Amino acid sequence: MTHNRRLMSSFSFQKAHQIQQCLSKKIIRENRLPSKIRTIAGVDVSYVGDLGVGSITVLDYDSLALLETQMASCKVKMPYIPTLLSFRELPPAMAAIKKLTLQPDVFLVDAQGLAHPYRCGFASHRGLALGKPTIGAAKSRLIGQPVEGDGETLLVDKDEVIGAVVTTKQGTNPVHLSIGHMVTLETAVTIVLHCSKTRIPVPLRLAHNLASKDRIRLEQESKVNNSEK
Repeated sequence: MTHNRRLMSSFSFQKAHQIQQCLSKKIIRENRLPSKIRTIAGVDVSYVGDLGVGSITVLDYDSLALLETQMASCKVKMPYIPTLLSFRELPPAMAAIKKLTLQPDVFLVDAQGLAHPYRCGFASHRGLALGKPTIGAAKSRLIGQPVEGDGETLLVDKDEVIGAVVTTKQGTNPVHLSIGHMVTLETAVTIVLHCSKTRIPVPLRLAHNLASKDRIRLEQESKVNNSEK
């Protein structure tokens, strides 16, 4: 039996979902941002074999100039499981965040926040873990239906507004935004539009590029090590 299969047999989906439902009740849906946002961070996680690589970029909010980058890797203890991404990605992401010398005012995460079946995706889980304002900016929709109204497209599930469908650049597919923690949906939309020069907000695009470069480096090192055995 493989490591993943052993883990799956001991992992309780029900307990994990109960944890998410419990955490969802702690999400603050109001703005707890400073009066002036000075820094914003993008968080991304990529994978090389059983390693999770967390990357984070910190930018000046006004100019979007890059101020700091950090990366960290650790062994991933569970496979990808739909709706339980946060349990897989939180360790490498937190490892990178702990290395920061600057403390961002708000975090962007390439994941769902409130727009999740259990109302606590990775963006919310990470925000709660740090106690920091966090926004989920996902490339695809997990749940909910787009509903047009008053010049905006909201994401609605079971009569609850769980996010917004936002076109950050004309001619590209929209981004699905949701509250992570300590921010309103309206503010989340404003922040993401401010940070978007292309479809993907700049902090997230830079974090993804950083993670991709390190993933390639680790893959090359792995090939060299295997060839020497």
